Amino acid sequence: TNTTHTSLNKYDDIIMHLSSSSSSVTSPNSWSFSLSSFSSKTTRTRTRTNATSTSSSSSTISERKGQPIKPGQSYPAKEHCSNCGLCDTSLISYVKDACAFLGPGMSRIEKLEEKVHGKRRNTETDELRLGVLLNSDTKDNTNNSSQSIFYAKKKQPMEKAQWTGIVTSVALEMLRTKTVDCVVAVGSGEADARNPEPKLCFTEEDILACRGVKPSLSPNLKVFAEIETNPEIKNVLYIGVGCSVVALREVEQYLGLDNLYVLGTNCADNGRTDGFYKFVNNATDKPDEVLHYEFMPDYKVHLKMRDGSYEKIPYFSLPAKELSSGVIAESCKSCFDYVNGLADLVVGYMGVDYDESIPMNLHPQYVTVRNERGQKMVDLIKNDLQITPSTTRGDRKPFVLQTVISDDEAYLGRGPEKGAPRFVGNLIAWVLNKVGPKGKEFGMYSLDYHTIRNYLYVNRIYGKERAKEHIPSYAMKIVEEYEGKNGDISKRLEL
Repeated sequence: TNTTHTSLNKYDDIIMHLSSSSSSVTSPNSWSFSLSSFSSKTTRTRTRTNATSTSSSSSTISERKGQPIKPGQSYPAKEHCSNCGLCDTSLISYVKDACAFLGPGMSRIEKLEEKVHGKRRNTETDELRLGVLLNSDTKDNTNNSSQSIFYAKKKQPMEKAQWTGIVTSVALEMLRTKTVDCVVAVGSGEADARNPEPKLCFTEEDILACRGVKPSLSPNLKVFAEIETNPEIKNVLYIGVGCSVVALREVEQYLGLDNLYVLGTNCADNGRTDGFYKFVNNATDKPDEVLHYEFMPDYKVHLKMRDGSYEKIPYFSLPAKELSSGVIAESCKSCFDYVNGLADLVVGYMGVDYDESIPMNLHPQYVTVRNERGQKMVDLIKNDLQITPSTTRGDRKPFVLQTVISDDEAYLGRGPEKGAPRFVGNLIAWVLNKVGPKGKEFGMYSLDYHTIRNYLYVNRIYGKERAKEHIPSYAMKIVEEYEGKNGDISKRLEL
């Protein structure tokens, strides 16, 4: 398993191949969008401000030499591409300085934090794991962070929302108040509504059509091919996951927007569309009925069916060996931004104190405010929210290492052939709900596990030197906490 993947260091040749001297740039997927300004090929010059990148001297679309990826071509990050959509636009010119899986990779987050939030995370507090908080400067975050980390749900839950509709409500109010001209969100594909299709939303109807999670990688950034050619768009709300937000923050300075707001979600273990189908085909005997799924804090995966019902399967009853490949994207195994550290506002459920008696569409979520732009978004809908303080209890650390070992055994092909019988899995889940970490501590359990698992993956696949460049120092600090005197993590790399 100690193989070294070297192709990630060869992207210069790829960029040269994809570049040309042509000044006419059109996204290969531009047929998906129908705004008159785009179809009539209206162009606009945006002035670049505070540009620091040396990857290109271009300041407008027509001056960029990079050509969008064509169907069938390889993406620069190859199998580690997260399908963020950047390379589907002329912004591919900046891919070496923007991609979360090329060059410095995920470690670029640390320099961007100060640029985006005005400060870096304080690694002596919970910010080590949770990222920059608007109000947090104490050792345990108990005095100030209640304003920056809290639980919330809509007082009147939104119909057809995955949870109670917080993300959708923020998007609607940003548009209604004319804070933004449009919203970038994930809509549904025409062939299968469960498949993601990025959408540029100009109306409330557009936004409402994007309700619910599409559990696959989505190339959201590709819509900037349209944004940049529409002179009416000056203020944008972008909704997306961490890897795309990293790239967006790196190219933000070239977009010429007056204001960019980023509403992020927590994200781990996403996958390509075929991975979604493989998962549901192995998890349930009704795969065609599954709309989406979530790995929940009750140690079960919740499959939401088309009729609105849920099938809840204990983690331990899933066929881990069968699902160890082809489900989770290689980019997700290389990710160290579970918490979406460069978003202004993050809405998820990783640290919520989950109550299994409350349905998902009525349950509070976990909200993180990182800066004043994030607070502005919360303030738009705060009167519609029921807000409670975040809570934490239990000790995650004994569970983290055991989860890592079990998962790694499956990755190495040495795990059990089948998952535990359903009644056994339910019993284990019940016990863990009683004695395991809860609330914010559960969120940190999940984050620590994913950090260590991905550390092992990156070292095995990228190689030691490339991994050292890619992994942020905050992630390494977490790994070191579990290394211990016996070198528990390093020993896994020897297997």
